[in-house]
Amino acid sequence: MKVRELRWEDFPALVENYYALYEEVREDPDLGITLPKERPTMAEEVEWFAGRYRGVLDGDAVVAVAEMDGRAVGVCVVDRKKVPECQHIGGLGILVARSARGQGAGHALLASALGQCRGKFDIVTLSVFATNSRAQRLYESFGFRRYGLLPKGVLRGGRYIDLVEMSLEPPRV
Repeated sequence: MKVRELRWEDFPALVENYYALYEEVREDPDLGITLPKERPTMAEEVEWFAGRYRGVLDGDAVVAVAEMDGRAVGVCVVDRKKVPECQHIGGLGILVARSARGQGAGHALLASALGQCRGKFDIVTLSVFATNSRAQRLYESFGFRRYGLLPKGVLRGGRYIDLVEMSLEPPRV
């Protein structure tokens, strides 16, 4: 596995990985990722992908892609907040395909993305399911600290799941 920059040709694999999450959540309602109720259309996915790519070019986002056997199997994105007084903050999201989990992809993606955040963001934030202790331990190993809890942050299948809010101040260059 290697971690690298985002490429246009990653689009089909990343969309496939994302769409697969909808089936995973049906199989495992405790899967620690939030999803829109309805699967986004391909046009919406094109818009999202183009926005991340443009964000990288404009310096408003960092994106790290995990690749195995020539295929994108994970992505970590840190996007600049849109509110002018909050643009020193980056919001982190990460996705690793089921086939690549447990092989160090998440750790490698975080290391790469957070390294790219130095000098771009003063603070990086994320939300993680309170039930996802494995992910919380991974984030804590990078220095993320809990700053809050959003009770009932997710409603899935008639059941509420709390969200843990975490932040990190990456070292400046």
